[in-house]
Amino acid sequence: MNYSKIPLSQTVTTLCKTHNIKHIVISPGSRNAPLTIGFTHDDFFNCYSIVDERCAAFFALGIAQQLQEPVAVVCTSGSALLNYYPAIAEAYYSHIPLVVLSADRPKHLIDVGDGQTIKQQNIYGEHILYSANLKLDLRKTENQKSEEELPIIKSIENKLERFLGLQKDIQTYNESEIHDALTISKLKFGPVHINIPFDEPLYETVNELVINPKPFKIETRQEKIDDFEIKSLVDVWQSVKRKMILVGVLQPNSIEEKWLQEIADDDSIIVFTETTSNLHHPDFFPGIDKMIAPLNEEDFKALQPDILLTFGGLVVSKKIKGFLRTYKPEHHWHVGLFKANDTFFCLDKHLKLRPNTFLAAFLPQVTHHTKSNYKLTWLTVRQKRRKMHELYLDDLPFSDFTVFNSVLKSLPKQSVLQVGNSSAIRYTQLFHVSKSVSVFCNRGTSGIDGSTSTAIGASIATEQRTTFITGDLSFFYDSNALWNNYIPKTFRIIVINNEGGGIFRILPGHKDTNNFDTFFETKHHLSAKQLCEMYGFKYKVAKDQNETITQLNEFYKVSKQPVLLEIFTPSKINDKILLEYFKFIK
Repeated sequence: MNYSKIPLSQTVTTLCKTHNIKHIVISPGSRNAPLTIGFTHDDFFNCYSIVDERCAAFFALGIAQQLQEPVAVVCTSGSALLNYYPAIAEAYYSHIPLVVLSADRPKHLIDVGDGQTIKQQNIYGEHILYSANLKLDLRKTENQKSEEELPIIKSIENKLERFLGLQKDIQTYNESEIHDALTISKLKFGPVHINIPFDEPLYETVNELVINPKPFKIETRQEKIDDFEIKSLVDVWQSVKRKMILVGVLQPNSIEEKWLQEIADDDSIIVFTETTSNLHHPDFFPGIDKMIAPLNEEDFKALQPDILLTFGGLVVSKKIKGFLRTYKPEHHWHVGLFKANDTFFCLDKHLKLRPNTFLAAFLPQVTHHTKSNYKLTWLTVRQKRRKMHELYLDDLPFSDFTVFNSVLKSLPKQSVLQVGNSSAIRYTQLFHVSKSVSVFCNRGTSGIDGSTSTAIGASIATEQRTTFITGDLSFFYDSNALWNNYIPKTFRIIVINNEGGGIFRILPGHKDTNNFDTFFETKHHLSAKQLCEMYGFKYKVAKDQNETITQLNEFYKVSKQPVLLEIFTPSKINDKILLEYFKFIK
């Protein structure tokens, strides 16, 4: 087997293998050549070559999102690793384990005018869980100089390093930093950065390892249940008549069915779920905006919970945020291993447990279900909303609203749905999605950048077929995502093209002016057709309801290449239809 001749490169690749990091996304470059050599010559690793670093990082994020284990991205020095930043921020707020391996120049070549050189240490600031800055290997002979070396400074550095402990101590330090970074990413579920300086020559190889890393202790996450705390919460829980559970982003199958049923059997509990929560029960309340948008002050007071219990990640619905910030519960408890966001400004308890672990400890101690008409009252409201929802669709003209209704009904069972941000995820929230479909969206930072790349990465990490629904601006913004040799033939993209950022027509503003069209809605006349031709996608198009239904009937059939369906909707009426919807269902 070929290894990079550089000990530091051998150390990084060997420890990634020891930590069972199998998926390595590499953006081609020169300074990272030692890492590329090490990873690509070892069959243990699944290596992917993605040229655009921003796309590469989101692609890796999609893999990690599905596998729930660390995935590494490897780049050269300079601005390359800055292009990782959007995905790093998303990983940080969505708690996705991502490992950045950035090649760097030796410190004596920083800020002396060399190309592709920036200050890389600690570059991700507070959006990273751990930043490891490794030390440069010492050379075996002092007379061996690289072509970029500054002899005087280098000599001083070598003598100083020898004085401080020679290569052995450098090796020990580097191993420790790498172990710490990889362990933190795995246990705390988030991004870490390992910055790796390499001196030239970069491309030399050897047949045997020259390093022998010390074994490390494999740590596992421990969940500690405080029985006294659980008992005190049970006492409060049983003393009130209105309890609301709000569930944000959750992995599928995070909570056992028996606990969901136990919750559903209690008439004093309302469970609001978002599409991204992947929780389903006939007595739960999906479509939060559909439920609460038409409420008046009296209704809000009736809905106001005494206790709010939250699970999962970030919440899409702005309406539920506005409601709970105005009509605060007396208690807000959040259950989850990671940070508890005080979204509603009344958080008083954070239990660092998985939702399933908490419910298994908590629910058996609830000795009685409080008599209450809280859930039954709102189930009646939900039934009325659903009837009005269907009535509204009956005479509706072709629009974003009718398209989402058709598209979401067409999804294959036992599949994965990836949704773009902005209006795409908000429309998705209003419609029923089959229990057999797992739903994902980059809600950590809620940006439109990287949604396509994430969906493609996710599609190669699951055995289920993946469909990606996105708006036009998000799709064109991340069009380099299609520059990818790993896209499965079963992958499907639906682009809903209303020729601009339609969500801005829903927000307050001066519509239908040159200023609005140019700087807010961003009007355009682009089509995905040419991109499909360039990147090898089968292209389909629909421009009315009949064409949409016809194309969807054929869309998921077996094909020799991935397929993209572009649905053109009229931009001028979408906002009116959506705003009128909330008035109608009241």
